[in-house]
Amino acid sequence: MKNVHRLTEGSVLLAIFAVLLLITLNVPLLGFVTNLFLVLPFIYFAWKNEWKGIIVFLVAATIISLIVGTVLAVPFTLLFGTTGITLGYLSQKNKSRTTILMVATLVFIINVLIQYGAAVVLFDFNFVKETTQMMQQSFETSFKMLGAAGQSTTEVEKLKEQMDTMLKSIQTLLPSMLVMGSFGMVFFLQLINFPILKRFGFKISQWKPFRELSLPKSILWYYLITALLSMVLRPEDGSYIHTALWNLSYILQILLVVQGLSFIYFASHLKGWPKVIPIMATVLLVLIPLILYIIRILGIIDLGFDLRKRLVKK
Repeated sequence: MKNVHRLTEGSVLLAIFAVLLLITLNVPLLGFVTNLFLVLPFIYFAWKNEWKGIIVFLVAATIISLIVGTVLAVPFTLLFGTTGITLGYLSQKNKSRTTILMVATLVFIINVLIQYGAAVVLFDFNFVKETTQMMQQSFETSFKMLGAAGQSTTEVEKLKEQMDTMLKSIQTLLPSMLVMGSFGMVFFLQLINFPILKRFGFKISQWKPFRELSLPKSILWYYLITALLSMVLRPEDGSYIHTALWNLSYILQILLVVQGLSFIYFASHLKGWPKVIPIMATVLLVLIPLILYIIRILGIIDLGFDLRKRLVKK
């Protein structure tokens, strides 16, 4: 009876996945929404089953994606399927929400990289290169229109330089953007799918308050070493070392900003300040670059000098 129940439950979940996939592939606007729920059947099944059954479920979902869609539907299934399985299986093992988020993000990134490499090798399609060329063509058209409208040659050339610099920065920071984008996507998938599972009786572990977030001190050392290497080596633009250091520095800076912002929430809670203060700090962080630097420095001081412990002692 237990096996029959699992088989029935798996069949229902596969049917739900097939419907969601069909809408995602064929209904543009609604498909953008259903795309966010493709992980749900996989989370549900992985949460209640062991690896053998989970693998069979993933294979069955892949076959169904070929039937209801085309070969192009398989990447969707593998991307959201493996991510959903990771979210569900780690939840079954009672891992913390932070661990689940980190591991699922890693699985998501690996999927994207494998599928990107497959697209380049098998179909000779480089998404990054094609997108960059489209942006360059769009900018060139805009510059011609500005010239025809009477804009001075000097101003147009300045705009060209700014756009070229922006494109080079985007290409250089692409690995960081991939990491941050994958992190945001997986976080959002948890945010909208876990409450649904909670309604079905699944025990969802709660996030710790943001004010309690404190990164390892090693982050500070990595940041200092990266800054030192950038000053000493001074790698050429476009080189592998330049790209690696830029991306590592970018990610570490974001982590230090998060640390600084977490400290503001911690101090606000400890001192009993109005809740509007940390919220305003978060808003100003996005709007004013100077605030971003100040909060990053605050994060460095917090990590380096145990600012929270000193504040508690006082």
